[in-house]
Amino acid sequence: MSLDSTLQQSVASVPECVAAGYVDISSGMLLSVRTVDSHPREVLDLVAAATADLYQGPNIRSIEQMFRRARGLQEQEGAHYFQEIIVNSENLIHIFMRGKLYPDYVMVFVCRRTANLGMALTRSRMAMPAIEAAI
Repeated sequence: MSLDSTLQQSVASVPECVAAGYVDISSGMLLSVRTVDSHPREVLDLVAAATADLYQGPNIRSIEQMFRRARGLQEQEGAHYFQEIIVNSENLIHIFMRGKLYPDYVMVFVCRRTANLGMALTRSRMAMPAIEAAI
């Protein structure tokens, strides 16, 4: 199944999901996106760039280096401290999930604020294996 159709299924399975996007954080590019409303491409590109900053910004890299040193891990082992990040905005819940098979890719689910956060997170996690299989 294609990534686009897998994202479409994911949007339907995550409660009150209004958008989903798959981001290559090494390049900051949005690889695929599905939304219930249309959005200008510039906005979607900014979301992709912000996702890359969220996982690879200079402060995040410093935190990960400190944790690797504290745990005695080598830099090239690629251990990442932040796997999932949840951001609550005024009207939306943004769920960011780093891939397990492809850690340089992050899935973003955007749900209405009225969604049950636990269910949205659970369904987002359940969708990840199919999304990564579609790559």
